[in-house]
Amino acid sequence: MNIDFTNLPTPSYIVDERLLKKNLEILKYVSDQTGCKILLAQKAFSMFATYPLIGKYLQGTTASSLFEARLGKEEMEGEVHIFSPAYKEEEMNEILSICDHIVFNSFSQWKKYRNKVKETDRKLECGIRINPEYSEIETDMYNPCFTGSRLGVTLSQFEPEEMEGIDGLHFHTMCEQNSDVLERTVKVVDEKFGKYIAKCKWINFGGGHHITRPDYDLDTLIRSIKFMKEKYGVEVYLEPGEAVALNSGYLVAKVLDTLHNDIDLAILDTSAACHMPDVLEMPYRPDIIDSGQPGEYQYTYRLGGPTCLAGDIIGDYSFKEPLKPGDTLVFCDMAIYTMVKNNTFNGIGLPAIALYSEEKGMQLIKQFGYEDFKMRLS
Repeated sequence: MNIDFTNLPTPSYIVDERLLKKNLEILKYVSDQTGCKILLAQKAFSMFATYPLIGKYLQGTTASSLFEARLGKEEMEGEVHIFSPAYKEEEMNEILSICDHIVFNSFSQWKKYRNKVKETDRKLECGIRINPEYSEIETDMYNPCFTGSRLGVTLSQFEPEEMEGIDGLHFHTMCEQNSDVLERTVKVVDEKFGKYIAKCKWINFGGGHHITRPDYDLDTLIRSIKFMKEKYGVEVYLEPGEAVALNSGYLVAKVLDTLHNDIDLAILDTSAACHMPDVLEMPYRPDIIDSGQPGEYQYTYRLGGPTCLAGDIIGDYSFKEPLKPGDTLVFCDMAIYTMVKNNTFNGIGLPAIALYSEEKGMQLIKQFGYEDFKMRLS
């Protein structure tokens, strides 16, 4: 890895371009083997300083909002796709001017905007998001197919008589899962919606594919893509977010203080609530370089952030040496769902953003200050 983390301001996010390239090469391999198109889902990773690199490997971006669509259009060459549970009328003209694919969450949304689509002088394609009512996600918060989900059209609610002008179908039913889940999902989608897929130009498999994880089964993914392409003659899209930048980034923090209250505690200058909110939302425990599980090494600490939130706890970690103020800690897999979800609760400053490459070494891309906090308020 050979990155010197000690000369950076803390906290800082660092993306290692070498690891990002490794992920992108895997994604390009899948695209080359199948002819599918792969898009960056910006909801997971929007570090646009890396978009010129990503654009050399992927076919474009996908967005969940007008602003994400604008970012993809401005910063990366390629296709711009968008999906939203519902679009705002005052934004639709700009969306039509930016996006190449617009996916609608319901036939009511499609009927509301289809005349606007017909009137535009740009070549764009439209799709409907379907809900196959099949998912293997156990946590409802991340499951687009749980009972009462607002995401996608179920088979019973599908309106085939309104398909004129619809070019494709989109489903997104996965979260951090392997390709065996996709293969089973594709079977259900095929059985339920096959007669409608046959009338389409494309089908979009959405995101949630952990393609760049070490144990991911690429052969099954490739087989699933080819199945749809060969059976229906459609183009296949994938929209990975996490897989693009998985394990390619770090968050560097410093110890501010240590104390004891039944257990040893350390307060850092980074916050779970502000800088890595998925630690609390998922929840999960990110790895720290040269640390272990509680009790694995001699010195165990509960790490917390500098906010007033009692639950701003990152987790329990053990170390070979006792922690002291000024020590640097490096959290792993901190590119995804960090920069895109961070916040300034309590007036806590945002982490700086840095990029490491072999050619240029460490580049400090951006630092944030008081005005970034104040501009969000009134």
